[in-house]
Amino acid sequence: MKVEANKMVAVDYKLTVDGQVADQSRPGQPLEFIFGTGMLLPKFEAAIEGKEPGEKVAFTLEAKDGYGEVIEQAIVDLPKEVFMVDGKVAEDILFEGSQIPMADAQGNRMLGIVKEVGETTVKMDFNHPMAGKTLNFEVEVVSVRDVTPEDLQGNCSCGHCGGDCSGDCEEGCHDHSEGCDCGHCH
Repeated sequence: MKVEANKMVAVDYKLTVDGQVADQSRPGQPLEFIFGTGMLLPKFEAAIEGKEPGEKVAFTLEAKDGYGEVIEQAIVDLPKEVFMVDGKVAEDILFEGSQIPMADAQGNRMLGIVKEVGETTVKMDFNHPMAGKTLNFEVEVVSVRDVTPEDLQGNCSCGHCGGDCSGDCEEGCHDHSEGCDCGHCH
């Protein structure tokens, strides 16, 4: 069976960015997704379309085809008071590189990365962590099968949480009630 629209596809992958492995599937835990439903980057899907189990492909996605270019307006200085918990600034999470889940004024969830901590402000970057990066993938198609009713239950199977991302996930996964947020999706 070939990779095509509305098939459940499992792939082993390795993502290299700037010469370093940025992400990869765990042994025996391939990334599973329903092909053609927009769960993964369009150019990622295009690179594996028509492949069969056992086939391997290596490809590169430029930033525009990956997670986009860095948007300077998404890097902002926020007052330290924004990070108050129980009346005190949560200093333990305010360090360069810390990823902090936040919400905008409309309640939309987003992940911010601390770029710099000042006396009264924190510089936060709300771009996707892979924005502006060239993505180098090595992918092997592990399996292709028909979709089952269980596959349509809305659970993510990003390989980080055993396929049931209900908010209590292992490292690398988040609440998937509104779709996959495992870093492989857009």
